[in-house]
Amino acid sequence: MIFAGSQSVIAQINQWVAPTIDWHALAPELVLIVGINLVLFIDLSLGAAKKWAMATLTGLVFLAAFIPVVTLAVIGDASREMFDGRYVVDGYSLILKAIFLLAAYVLVLMSQNELEEGGYYQGEFYVLMMCSVLGMVMMTSARDLIAIFVALELLSIPAYMMAAWRKRDSRSNEAGVKYYLLGVFASAVLLYGMSFLYGTTGSTKLTDIGASLVDGDLLGLQVLAVVFVLGGLAFKISAVPFHSWAPDTYEGAPTPVTAFLSVASKAAGFVALMSIVMLALAPANSVVRPMLWVLAALTMTVGNVMALRQTNIVRMLAYSSVSQGGFILMPLVVIGTGNAGDSVLRAVIVYLLIYAFMNLGAFSIVIAVARRTRSGEITSFGGLFGYAPGLAVLMTIFMASLAGIPPLGGWIAKFNVFKTVLDAGDTAAYVLALIGAVNTVIAAAYYMRVLRQVWMAPAPDGDVSPIKVPSSIQAALAITAVGTVLLGVLPGLVLRFGDITDLTGALAR
Repeated sequence: MIFAGSQSVIAQINQWVAPTIDWHALAPELVLIVGINLVLFIDLSLGAAKKWAMATLTGLVFLAAFIPVVTLAVIGDASREMFDGRYVVDGYSLILKAIFLLAAYVLVLMSQNELEEGGYYQGEFYVLMMCSVLGMVMMTSARDLIAIFVALELLSIPAYMMAAWRKRDSRSNEAGVKYYLLGVFASAVLLYGMSFLYGTTGSTKLTDIGASLVDGDLLGLQVLAVVFVLGGLAFKISAVPFHSWAPDTYEGAPTPVTAFLSVASKAAGFVALMSIVMLALAPANSVVRPMLWVLAALTMTVGNVMALRQTNIVRMLAYSSVSQGGFILMPLVVIGTGNAGDSVLRAVIVYLLIYAFMNLGAFSIVIAVARRTRSGEITSFGGLFGYAPGLAVLMTIFMASLAGIPPLGGWIAKFNVFKTVLDAGDTAAYVLALIGAVNTVIAAAYYMRVLRQVWMAPAPDGDVSPIKVPSSIQAALAITAVGTVLLGVLPGLVLRFGDITDLTGALAR
């Protein structure tokens, strides 16, 4: 009798779920799931001498997952909704899936040699990376609080272990433990806020929550829910004052993991923030906007001021990443204000895309130079142009782009951000734009300090023998350099690329 009842329940579930499943739309996620199991099982059967194949296989999995993303974008039909509109595949999600998969492929290229030469567990590392990327890909389509939280944890838990991958290094252990403890605390705060939202609106679907909230007539629990949700997500994007984990974690973790956290993981946090703010919390703008304004201003300013004081380039890039997060927050402050509404989504996505290229490129240079100098100090880049002119030119491109200097990609990213904020047309937006402009100048100071070492300072040890850059890192540098230069020289390309997000309706469901 119990068995018959179970069959009835399963039949009802299948009747509700089966018609809503679009296998083509889910193809990127399915490819990653198959790839995770494939890498795991093949790794068990390979000897230690053949573990290098795991990087190649992982890269092929990411490229294979990229193919259905392209085909779905080319088809260009209406958005595909599944599970009662709680999982949506549209232009907005596809462009973000493409960013995550491309960044993941570059990260595989960056990490291959370090894992091989360091004697790390390669198969397990790439399985964890793919699990985290799967969470990021799922995040782009999630339109429900539960789906967003599950995706966040799926991408975060593997990252905790990756941060502590150098088990015999006390700094790596400290990085992993600090990231884990603060991450768990932030997840608890986020989940607590989500529970308040569900309790006061009766739904976990973002659009239903948005329809239930009324600005100016919010319950006390709803205000508290908004604060908790934004605070929990602020940790994921390392926004000030929730950034304390980032510098120590970035410095202690293996450099490829640091690049992964500063680009892919941060971008996933912004995706969650965008979806929740634009769909669920838009009616609570009187609470959301002041909090985001303060977060953006503090994140830019504190990140830049702290970066000025750093002598270690990884810590400098960590605080630079914090500061860049403040610039990405700026457009979200003016959602629904003046004429800025239609351009907010474009500004954030374009910034995330260009930021991925230029930041991954900078970390690739750090990895290449550290292979010889065995140092992370900024002074170790002294005289780089003398013995590695190619790396010096590429480092100049990436640092100048991060500073927002034309005609590189960073300038169009910052231009879009400032244009969006100024289009809002109110005093708060103008003040935020002024703070952003001042911080752009401050940021240029520490980026130029690195270039001063590269071009003007002598080599610290007097050794001017050429650097041997592995082919995988060369490929990563080629991809990131082309992206950084091309998107700056041809800004129309990146803006047209951003238009496929269907900005007026991608999140209005």
